[in-house]
Amino acid sequence: MTALTLSTSSAATLRADAVVVGVAKGPKGPVVAPGAEAVDQAFDGKLAAVLETLGASGGEGEATKLPAPSGLKAPVVLAVGLGELPAKDESFAEEALRRAAGTAARALAGVKKAAFALPVEDAESVAAIGEGAILGAYSFTSYRGSDGKKEAAKADRNAPLAEAAILGGKPRDKAFKAAVERAAAVAGEVNRARDLINIPSNDLFPKSFATEAQTAAKEHGLKVEVLDEKALLKGGYGGIMGVGQGSANPPRLVRIGYTHPKAEKTLALVGKGITYDSGGISLKPAGHNETMKCDMSGAAAVFAAVVAVAKLGLRVNVTGWLALAENMPSGTATRPGDVLKMYSGKTVEVLNTDAEGRLVLADALTRASEENPDAIVDVATLTGAMVLALGERTFGVMANDDAFRAAIHEIAEEVGEQAWPMPLPAELRKSMDSSIADMANMGDRMGGGLVAGLFLKEFVGEGITWAHLDIAGPAFWEKAPYGYTPKGGTGSAVRTLVRLAERTADGDLG
Repeated sequence: MTALTLSTSSAATLRADAVVVGVAKGPKGPVVAPGAEAVDQAFDGKLAAVLETLGASGGEGEATKLPAPSGLKAPVVLAVGLGELPAKDESFAEEALRRAAGTAARALAGVKKAAFALPVEDAESVAAIGEGAILGAYSFTSYRGSDGKKEAAKADRNAPLAEAAILGGKPRDKAFKAAVERAAAVAGEVNRARDLINIPSNDLFPKSFATEAQTAAKEHGLKVEVLDEKALLKGGYGGIMGVGQGSANPPRLVRIGYTHPKAEKTLALVGKGITYDSGGISLKPAGHNETMKCDMSGAAAVFAAVVAVAKLGLRVNVTGWLALAENMPSGTATRPGDVLKMYSGKTVEVLNTDAEGRLVLADALTRASEENPDAIVDVATLTGAMVLALGERTFGVMANDDAFRAAIHEIAEEVGEQAWPMPLPAELRKSMDSSIADMANMGDRMGGGLVAGLFLKEFVGEGITWAHLDIAGPAFWEKAPYGYTPKGGTGSAVRTLVRLAERTADGDLG
């Protein structure tokens, strides 16, 4: 992972392989952002003019490399776009800094050390730059082989940026040091989630995912419990068993918990962990199966968030529940029309075996409710309907408490994750009525993402505050990378969950 350091050196004098500067989009062309004064001076005050000649405008996502003049120790200058120039009395948004740093880190693959001379006003801006650098430098190379020196040299060129030195920070200031440490911890765990999502399903299945949790628990002093297929069957977890019974890889329910001796609140996080989703007997059509290794992104986010909380030592108890199963068609698979008896005791008629995520989550939500936490948040790549509603970059937030839903939406926006509050219309509940069971796992097609949320709500314990994050859109990015977002697994919702834990620890959520 990219190392973060703070430096009080000038951008002109620090020895590095490249120096990163920010450029904003001004009313009359590109404007060099604060932090780059020494670099601009080395260009005789004409850096903006040179960049404009090269076609740069300061727009978000731009990255322009140019050779450094003789006044700089670094041989290369990388100018990254920050977007629109803020008003005189305003600062650059943290997300703009985060994305610019990510763009820079991606452009500097293979570089050992880069000096980031982006606008720094406070510890928060340092944290944003640090997060962006680590997230942008991410690469997943576990399955790329090497067949000689040529391949090894190519791998070196594509290696992640080794060190990001953030200029303008204060290395001895407690707030700045804490900001860098937090950025490294959180971004590192986002990258853990990305790794898990990117691992193919022949290597990541319920048992191996559970082993990953056990290994991390041992390393970070967490308590872990794994229920295998025998324990799930004996315990009456009909939802998880019903989904997983068609696969040669049996399901698991993992509980991974962090406790703080002075904690006053407890959060339960529940993640959908379908390590591969074929749709089951209700098989997905051609063209919809290829990326279904990512259907465990919710469980990856929950797992990573619990570890991040442990790394930060937050004064809050956090329990993660990973509902792990592989949804496959076979002679033993659940059939459309079958009725499952859930862990809660409710019976569910399965009208579509591809609506499986809500079944495993239902059992985990019921189990999590038994410990009576102050709040439960579940995270899942649950419905294509949410992607149709909000697009591929925004996740939906539903809840049984309007204030909690608003708080999570606010937190997500604060940390740079696009989210939008969604309703749970009571009239849609009737569409899940079944003539033979307590309810069905499908309802109205229109508003399908909301119907899924209403299904989950049925399995949350009485009086427990609950929210549901449908991350089906942003969990897996198939297009070209942008900002700090790579192609493949994104680690969506990890940062939101960690900030929620921080606010809970600080007593900001009541």
